[in-house]
Amino acid sequence: MSKLNAPHLLNEEAAYAWLEARVWPEGPVCPHCKGSERISKMRGKTTRLGLYKCYACRKPFTVKVGTVFESSHVKLHIWLQAIYLLCSSKKGISSNQLHRTLDVTLKTAWFMSHRIREAMRDGDLAPMGGAGGIVEADETYYGPKDTVTTRTKKGKPGHASKRSVVALVERGGSVRSFHVERATKAEVTGILKENVARESRLYTDESKLYGDALEHVAAHETVMHSVGEYVRGPKGPDRIHTNSAEGYFSIFKRGMKGIYQHCSEKHLHRYLAEYDFRYSNRVALGVNDEARANRAMRGIVGKRLTYRTARGG
Repeated sequence: MSKLNAPHLLNEEAAYAWLEARVWPEGPVCPHCKGSERISKMRGKTTRLGLYKCYACRKPFTVKVGTVFESSHVKLHIWLQAIYLLCSSKKGISSNQLHRTLDVTLKTAWFMSHRIREAMRDGDLAPMGGAGGIVEADETYYGPKDTVTTRTKKGKPGHASKRSVVALVERGGSVRSFHVERATKAEVTGILKENVARESRLYTDESKLYGDALEHVAAHETVMHSVGEYVRGPKGPDRIHTNSAEGYFSIFKRGMKGIYQHCSEKHLHRYLAEYDFRYSNRVALGVNDEARANRAMRGIVGKRLTYRTARGG
């Protein structure tokens, strides 16, 4: 049976029940006054689906209030289909494809995609690595900046004219990536200091951007890409390389070029959040497509995104 035949992906009433069970595991909570005692479900013949009323503040609400679904006219089960499709597609799914598959307008599909990316955005800033842990760090340069100001002697855009992305990958674990104005030593050192536990071991290439890293981690090992060295040390989980970070970048770039094709710089942080989420919840870590979609639902509360703010970045 197709995964898209699940009741909550086909039926609106089942979709509301499925979402309520995840947003309100202990029963309905009023999003206006946060009360949970004097709440009743409205059951009138003309009452819209999923409507509750709080008799403490006397305001009506549904489970969509205060979530990325708020004020959307798209059916909830269509929203859940979009989340499943975006979470199960390794390199992403374009707004054009969602528009055709879900039979919504292109503008609606684009907006839905950005709301879902907001839900994927991880607010967990706990230090990566830890005692005995390995964190790989690397940077890449993707696409021209919206305004190209610097070019090489041959007239081609140099790194300074491309969008800089720094990624931290916990060996065998999650990824955390950052879009920075310029990948400078000070910027990269600040990212390491704020996101990597001091007890961690850091693996990078020979870039001078990581020259001060040893001040913030227990050990810093490098591989010399400039002389063709990509792996160093005996085989095993502690082998020195940055292949995990480069693997993440390969997925990100193939998806951005092959699926999305164009991304405004002001939206790049949302696309990074999408790729971070899927990589950090991949099959190799025991998370299948259905579980990944369920995990994305954890981030829907408190992240309402309006069309105006979405367009403005």
